Parts: sequence; C-alpha cells; structure tokens
Amino acid sequence: MTETPRTPLTLAQVEATARAAHAGQTDKAGRPYAEHLRAVAEGVRERGGDEDQIAAAWLHDAVEDDALSPQWLREAALSSRTKDIVLAVTKRAGEPPEAYAARILATPGAALVKEADLAHNADPARLAILYEATRMRLTEKYARMRALLGQSDAV
Repeated sequence: MTETPRTPLTLAQVEATARAAHAGQTDKAGRPYAEHLRAVAEGVRERGGDEDQIAAAWLHDAVEDDALSPQWLREAALSSRTKDIVLAVTKRAGEPPEAYAARILATPGAALVKEADLAHNADPARLAILYEATRMRLTEKYARMRALLGQSDAV
C-alpha cells in the first residue's frame, strides 16, 4: 500500500505551527520568543533565502527547545531540505561548537539560516538589555560561531 502524498505546509502554516509551539516562551531579554523566530525568518528572506530556508528559520529552535519533537519533524509535511536544515541547526547536548559548525556547513542551505539567527541574537539592541556579564559571554559565543562558519563579524 502506497502512502498518499500530502500537501506540503505553506509558510503561513509553518509560521502558525512555530508560534503555537513556542507560545509562552520568552527570549533572554524577556521578549516573546516568536519575535526572534520572525526576525530570523525575515533575515533569511532578506538574505535571498528560499521557501525551504524560510520554513526552516521559523522552526530552527523548535526541536532544540523541545517545542516540537523530532518525530513531529520527521512526519511533518515539509520538504526533506527544510527538515535537513532544521536538524543541522539543532544543537545537540554536549556537542563541541566545531562539530556543530561542520554539520551546518555540510548541509545545503543551513549556513544562511544560522547566519540570520546569529545576526538577530547578536543585535546590539537586544544584547544591550542584558546584564553585562551575559552580554559579554553571548557576544563572544556568537563571534566564535560566526568565525567557525566563515561568516564576517558584521551583524
């Protein structure tokens, strides 16, 4: 018995799913987490990303944050490319940054999503709200990841 192909989720459906999955979550500055997801998706769009990459941007933290399960991602009506990008940018417990960066670089389309994510995370206006020690730690962390990915320091 063959499975009937499902209609892929639209970007609006992916956005709604991501917003619902992260409902009630906030970022380090106390802002609704969906604002970060929107900013990353817009960053991907502005950098010339395609629909697969924009969908992955909406979902880029969903599995890592346990907002959606790996099983949900496997079974979702998404392109295999979108799923691959989401998995590539999903940090794994105990994983060295070098291995994380290597996986991103080895996955077509993932570096652009991570670039947009880092750009928003490192936005000076967002970082300015944080305690100095946290701001310094995160600034160094984001700069190191950009270097591992071969991305410029420009945000």
